[in-house]
Amino acid sequence: MRTLRFTAELWRWEARAEWFFVTVDADASARIREVPRPPRGFGSVRVRATVGGTSWTTSVFPDATRGAYVLPVKRSVRVAEDLDEGDPADVVLEVLE
Repeated sequence: MRTLRFTAELWRWEARAEWFFVTVDADASARIREVPRPPRGFGSVRVRATVGGTSWTTSVFPDATRGAYVLPVKRSVRVAEDLDEGDPADVVLEVLE
């Protein structure tokens, strides 16, 4: 389960217009959830994310309204990969814990 691959649409968080995310698909979210791990802030799970040719270390966070984890996509990644709100992003996640 260490490496997960999916494609998801980039969306803007309404509460903070400068924050963008992709929703981890249902299968990958279920696979992340099924692994027991020590609790972390906000239920986060450390990952190494890759979108296109850009990789970074971050966390995914459970989102109760979506029933899945969400991955924050920072500005430098969006610029490097020419991603705008609504664009599909091909994501590779390596779960680090």
